[in-house]
Amino acid sequence: MGVIRYFQQFFNRNGLVLSSLLLGAVGFWIVFLIVLPQVFMLDFSFRFNLPPADLGGPKDVYTLSNYEFLMFGSPNNPEPLNVVDLSVFLRTLLAAVFVTLFDLVLCYPIAFYLAKSAQGGYARLMVLSLIVPFWVNEILRAFAFRILFGSTGIINAFLIWIGVLSEPMDFIQADIALYAGLGYAYILLMIFPLYNAIESLDTNQIEAARDMGAPWWRIHWRVVIPFAKPGITSGCTMVFMLSAGALAAPQILGGPSSLWFTQIIYQWFNTGGNWPRGSAYAIVLLVTCIAFVLLMMRLFKVKLGAIGR
Repeated sequence: MGVIRYFQQFFNRNGLVLSSLLLGAVGFWIVFLIVLPQVFMLDFSFRFNLPPADLGGPKDVYTLSNYEFLMFGSPNNPEPLNVVDLSVFLRTLLAAVFVTLFDLVLCYPIAFYLAKSAQGGYARLMVLSLIVPFWVNEILRAFAFRILFGSTGIINAFLIWIGVLSEPMDFIQADIALYAGLGYAYILLMIFPLYNAIESLDTNQIEAARDMGAPWWRIHWRVVIPFAKPGITSGCTMVFMLSAGALAAPQILGGPSSLWFTQIIYQWFNTGGNWPRGSAYAIVLLVTCIAFVLLMMRLFKVKLGAIGR
């Protein structure tokens, strides 16, 4: 009954025509651009990689071989597990967690300053300074980071000039450029959920804690962060999912030994021409990321409805 009442209020508020258009657009987006592609990919992941002539024939049956390949590798694999692919998978998840934590630590003070300290034209200037660089294409930004972190780039030149380094450091090989590029690519997705959550906090609560003698770190730990947990969870969810599923940045900024799991998926779909196996790898990544996010929400006691607000 609550859902019916909500839709009645929605139609009364927006009118029949506009409400129908909005619901139709959202429904089209969810069904045709999210649900159906994932359903087809899930179906693909349980199929053999057959030539077109055998599709729909007696050989076109369901199988778990693609998932078994991810776990155990080919039948000729001397190892008990598919060490290469599984290690890349785990390293991708850990790297996505690191990028998420890096963005959280970097963006929290910026979001708090924007929400509670910056005012008027200065606040608008800060927001523009954050948004305008993202008018540049993501791939171009990744190449710019590769130039900045290159052996002859500005960062190496500056560190050598101030005496921190005696010779250029290979930031690409060390994955520093990759983590910095990924962290920068999704920084807005962390700042604005944090800003929205912190901005709605009553400033009187902060002032009351300050008047009672609480140090700044305790004010944030006991007042601001608990109130901003939905914004923190929302930002961390988006950054983690996009970092784990990134492709362009790892290909451009990653070193020779920093293979990303999405690059393996890309290779199976394109270079290898094995769409069922690529689909199985993609489904495993998707399910694992969703399970990880739901686990974190449960641990931090944040509900999905709170994130939506």
